[in-house]
Amino acid sequence: MNKTLTQELIEQKLEEKGWKLTHAENMTYDQMSEKVLDYYNVELTNRFDNKCQYYIYTESTRDGYEVWVAAEDVKNVCISEDVYYYDSDIHDALIDAIKDELSPIYVDDTEAEYISYAIEELYDYLYDIKLQETETELEDEGYEWPKVEA
Repeated sequence: MNKTLTQELIEQKLEEKGWKLTHAENMTYDQMSEKVLDYYNVELTNRFDNKCQYYIYTESTRDGYEVWVAAEDVKNVCISEDVYYYDSDIHDALIDAIKDELSPIYVDDTEAEYISYAIEELYDYLYDIKLQETETELEDEGYEWPKVEA
């Protein structure tokens, strides 16, 4: 019996597992967020307390500039490592914290754009991992890519 492996078959199997290609299937942000945070067993919270393992928040400098702080210990912030001048860089800190499974993660603004950028990037990253896993599973079941004639 000839079992042909196709991109469509892989995507169908992924969808059966609850993983949809984000742009093609128009997944909502909430669906992507749930998948990512469940996968890493991480919670985002806007409740500041000492139980958080990571903190992301804004501060104002003495001369009125807004900076972003991303640190594991708010009592011991390292200016050169934990303070960001541009908010466009802060999503990378959040991605690293989520991948490191630091939880809960305090964010002072749960609607901030950097959070959605981080969630979307992590979802795409996890989708690629799940895509490869599914392809390998199907190959283990005897499916093969069609032979390309030279």
